[in-house]
Amino acid sequence: MKKDRRIFGKVLIVLTILFFYLPIVYMVVFSFNSSKSLTSFEGFSMQWYVKMLESHDMMTSLYTTIIVAILATLISTFVGTITAIGLSKSRKAVRNLVSQINDFPIMNPEIVTAIGLMLLFITFSINKGFMTLLLAHIAFCIPYVILSVMPKIRTLDPNLADAAMDLGATPWQAIRKVIMPQIAPGIFAGAIIAFTMSFDDFIISYFVTGDGVKNLSIMVYTMSKRVNPSINAISTLVVVLITIVLILVNVIPAIRKKMMKEEKIASHRGAKVTAGILVVAVLIGFFGIRHVVTPTGEYEGQTLHVYNWGEYTGENIIGDFEEATGAKVVLDIFDSNEQMYIKVANGESYDVLVPSDYMIQRLIEEDRLQPLDHDKLDCFEKLSEGVLDLSYDPGNKYSVPYFWGTVGIVYDKTKVDIEDLEREGFNIFKDPKYRGETYLYDSERDSFMMALKALGYSMNTDSEAELNEAYEWLVECVENTDPEIVTDEIIDNMAQGRKALGLIYSGDASYVMAENPDMGYYMPESGTNLWSDAMVIPKNAQNVDLAHEFINFVSAYEGAMDNSSYVGYTSPNEEVMNELKGPGGDYEGINAYVPRTDNENDEIFTYNEDTRVIISNLWSKVKLAASNN
Repeated sequence: MKKDRRIFGKVLIVLTILFFYLPIVYMVVFSFNSSKSLTSFEGFSMQWYVKMLESHDMMTSLYTTIIVAILATLISTFVGTITAIGLSKSRKAVRNLVSQINDFPIMNPEIVTAIGLMLLFITFSINKGFMTLLLAHIAFCIPYVILSVMPKIRTLDPNLADAAMDLGATPWQAIRKVIMPQIAPGIFAGAIIAFTMSFDDFIISYFVTGDGVKNLSIMVYTMSKRVNPSINAISTLVVVLITIVLILVNVIPAIRKKMMKEEKIASHRGAKVTAGILVVAVLIGFFGIRHVVTPTGEYEGQTLHVYNWGEYTGENIIGDFEEATGAKVVLDIFDSNEQMYIKVANGESYDVLVPSDYMIQRLIEEDRLQPLDHDKLDCFEKLSEGVLDLSYDPGNKYSVPYFWGTVGIVYDKTKVDIEDLEREGFNIFKDPKYRGETYLYDSERDSFMMALKALGYSMNTDSEAELNEAYEWLVECVENTDPEIVTDEIIDNMAQGRKALGLIYSGDASYVMAENPDMGYYMPESGTNLWSDAMVIPKNAQNVDLAHEFINFVSAYEGAMDNSSYVGYTSPNEEVMNELKGPGGDYEGINAYVPRTDNENDEIFTYNEDTRVIISNLWSKVKLAASNN
């Protein structure tokens, strides 16, 4: 019986180790993948490490993460330790009150803390950036330090400090030479927790930072919106750095233990950890500093603040613009039009935004944009007529197109009969023949667009009866085909042929088709969403002339080529679009790259808040039905 228990215990340990470390091993292996796939290993290559080291944003984010974590750890450890010592000498009522206050931020959901800190900085008109990020990290780390130190203080003789001062020590000497060595394990534990919390944090950091300052968590989040194996490379680098720190913390003290008394090691352990972290910071600092350049040009010393989607900018466009103009570009990232709107509505200042069509309409209606000075723009003659003078901005008074495309069906030509698509259109998502073989995109607007078009209605309908009919159509999809509701993971999954078909953006379909020749893209004749994202200048922009210069630069051949070839979405620059879709182009023979402009049933989204609320509520019910199916 004992032997069986021992075997069971060993098996459990092995399974636990595999559960924790197998994903890390998987990530490390795929960081050396020669292809862009995150699921299929096709050969050894160091290309993603090269791209990582060449990426200014990735190296800067890693540098920022380390520096913020070190500073937050040092400051919060000092403040938390002194606070804990002070509480030990306070009255019981004060001690209990402060302890309860200290526990509150630990128990509080991170999203609540994040929004609270964001509103605090907005209320006091504090520009968000490195300092607000650091202050927020210090704030949420201090309670963990206090919580770690307090138990060690309770084990001390309460008369220890008094005895030291009776023997001639000053209060500070009593704390530093008598109290702190006794509670060193608690301080060390608090420092490690603080460093880990700061290094890992995403939610609070996401809401309190700005001015282009991003830590590693934010950078990885924005990169994960599209297929980018550099995520594996930079994550592997972090694993290596953590391993170095663990070696410094554990191996070196073990060696020195033979040479020094154990109590001396304990008293100096915190200094060793700090030294180890600083060594790593120097290495990261090297990578960060080596990317710093001093630009010169007409706009030298000026700063352009751009707010754009994650993974929506070419590899070289920011650096090339800085070199050409002498200006500095601060690029902030958003992952939804609604998130962008919240910041703009709260008065945060940007020089250039890149919202979608319906959001541009809303911003125009609310008088949050300023008209463009067409005398300062030389880009319109270079752009395709199909993406100009659209309904949301007649005459392009406020906007210049950035990317455009459609929403359609990506399908595996070896599994889906084209005749089925031509006959059924979007109704193919209700065909039981493809049960378990479909993806629905987790977007209420796009999913209801599909349903409304399949039913023959306008995707901009405000009829509640038609919206409810679309809801029933989507529920029928769930019941008939048991679809998997996903977001951007559809890109890699369809590139690997994991299912037969799915709803997808045309730019993502272009990548899928380029990776897998068995994939096709179909737009039903019943119509679809012809969308566009465009550059606009907010009313409170600080650098309007430079904003116009940036719009010209992005729209010109070199900037547009860099953007479109890297991101994969259709360029509004006609020369770039024709070159990329033509002979020898990246998207030769890929119909998803070229938006359809000759179907009268295709529409552009218009903004309607009442309809949006109805659709949002109904889509939640569809997802609930899918989870229960």
